[in-house]
Amino acid sequence: MTTMYAALLRGINVGGNKKLPMADLRALMEGLGYEGVRTHLQSGQAVFACDHGDEESLAAELTEAIEQRFGFLVDVIVRDHAYLTSVRDACPFPADRVEGRQLHVTYYSHPVDAERFAEIDPAAYLPEEFRLGERVLYLYAPDGLGRSKLAEQLSRPRLTKGLIATTRNWNTVVKLVELTAHGG
Repeated sequence: MTTMYAALLRGINVGGNKKLPMADLRALMEGLGYEGVRTHLQSGQAVFACDHGDEESLAAELTEAIEQRFGFLVDVIVRDHAYLTSVRDACPFPADRVEGRQLHVTYYSHPVDAERFAEIDPAAYLPEEFRLGERVLYLYAPDGLGRSKLAEQLSRPRLTKGLIATTRNWNTVVKLVELTAHGG
């Protein structure tokens, strides 16, 4: 059975580092046998259809192919349409009443629990807030991610140790659901 997926690449085309043209990424993914490959923006999202593997094996396959072809390591998270939809639908914040730049989702490679973030005092960062979901963290940052003190704390290496973590704004979260629903 063919499943629609989104590949989330961490840290490409940011600040002149790890340049990976989207046309080259599409060609690479098509060479791996993925169908309906389509990229979204320049910041590392691609949707594709595939009838083999699972999220973890596809992420490992894509990570290895990128390193072999482009010569640098890129962390990749792959998630299927059903999961992406569940993340959108489970948002604990009023997504329909805030701007997309105010709401972010950090996707994690593995489940995280509240204990990992116990050292953070939520009251100290209000009106910014975060909530955990299934392999995700939702962040409400009314002044945007670039000015968020809470985002800075949440991304500290000791809190993300052993994980791949990559963040997308709400507009991208919603767009990936749409793209994976329509076959790219």
